[in-house]
Amino acid sequence: MMPSGRGKAPRQRWIKPLLQGGTSQPSLTPLGVGFPRAALIGVVVALVVVLSLAACGNDTETQEAAQPTQYLRPMPTATAYPTATPYPTSTPYPTPTRLPADKKPSENTMPASAGTATSEDELPGSELFALISPSATPLPAYTPEPTTAPRYGPVPIPAPTAIPDQQGSAWNYSRIEWIRDRGYLVCASRNDVPGWGHVEGNGNNAGFDIDLCRAVAAAVLGDPSAIEIRLISAAERGPTIQSGEVDMMVRTVTWTSSRDVAWGSFAQIMFYDGQGFTVRKELGIDTALDLDGASVCVTQGTTTELNLLDFSDQHNLGITALTFEDTGSAFGAYEDGQCDAYTNDHSQLGALRVFLGNPSDHATLPETISEEPLAPLVPHGDEQWADIVRTVMAILIWSEAYAITSDSVPTSQTGNYNVDRLFGLSGSWGQQELGLSGTTAQDVIAAVGNYGEIYDRNLGAQGLGLLRENTRNALWEAAPCSECPKGGQIYAPPLR
Repeated sequence: MMPSGRGKAPRQRWIKPLLQGGTSQPSLTPLGVGFPRAALIGVVVALVVVLSLAACGNDTETQEAAQPTQYLRPMPTATAYPTATPYPTSTPYPTPTRLPADKKPSENTMPASAGTATSEDELPGSELFALISPSATPLPAYTPEPTTAPRYGPVPIPAPTAIPDQQGSAWNYSRIEWIRDRGYLVCASRNDVPGWGHVEGNGNNAGFDIDLCRAVAAAVLGDPSAIEIRLISAAERGPTIQSGEVDMMVRTVTWTSSRDVAWGSFAQIMFYDGQGFTVRKELGIDTALDLDGASVCVTQGTTTELNLLDFSDQHNLGITALTFEDTGSAFGAYEDGQCDAYTNDHSQLGALRVFLGNPSDHATLPETISEEPLAPLVPHGDEQWADIVRTVMAILIWSEAYAITSDSVPTSQTGNYNVDRLFGLSGSWGQQELGLSGTTAQDVIAAVGNYGEIYDRNLGAQGLGLLRENTRNALWEAAPCSECPKGGQIYAPPLR
């Protein structure tokens, strides 16, 4: 092996003198060629530059090769934003269908029974069916022109025939003007259930629902007797209120979301109810879950029927529902033995029980299988009218809360700001904006009493005997009255 540095001596011999600035021009013996010193320096400088550039190029390639691979990958293609699903087209508001004249029940007739029930004369319980088919003289038939009621905005209410010059200008005719020109309030209701809607011995309609209608008549017309009760079956409730042919409906109607959209505007929950069952004791049925394979009589076209089917399916009971057009027919079929059980709201079970031949042979099962908040409702479209009915219900509730009865209606200031405002003795709660008199509350309470009086007269101690204390039909816990049933859910927005 060649010793280190052996090959360097010749190059050092001719480069070193050159770099030291010597003046001689030595012969480059290894090359065998002679060069001038200046030319040789230029060659050396050029070589240094070339070598430096080559080294830089190699460093750059090395650095690029050392870069992490993730920085060299191309960016992924962005995922396109999903196309939005178009909002579903809303279902147009259904056009109300007016009931044919031959389908409207009068004061002394009820709709024909359906299902397997026979005629009323063939059913037992003469007292019940005397109540269902009273001999009261019917009021004159009411036949307004058909109209389409939009969900919102003014309703094209047909003008009363007593004012010919109003024909053709119905769009500007409000419900309250129509009622006052007509001279009476038209209420859709019933007369087949004691306590709620029935006919007294003198031929007058009475009941909890009827009194709510009278309260509105007192507020709008100053006369609680200025009403027409339009008798309808359960199945006719929707079409009747949709058509606008009645001013309000008070017929033990359950407030549900679908009815609120399709039927009308609900005013105020006035009674909290729930569905139950009545059975014969001899069947040995102790709970609703024992109704496996049983037949149950029910009124068709009601939430009661829907709840029954849901309950049966939920618990795999295989219940057979026998449906009838009206309450009297359904209950009569149960009494006649056509079904094993009868289902309705608990309040109506108690009301109808008294008409059984031997009430002690029957039992009400302990379960409540549904929620049934009952409320009056009015046709869609006239917000002023809906506010009036809602306000009258509030007057009834707040009067009981302030312990003002039909016998103690104030006509001069009492010193209680809330009471004085409610009864129009000082301040206002919006009477003028609603088109009502300043003393509307005085007229209402003097005519029908407060909520508690109406309840006691029809459903409580003087009626069906349904208790209020510690039930949902008592006033709210913080009600200002000292001797009133509390702890419930009967409450209304403040009137001020």
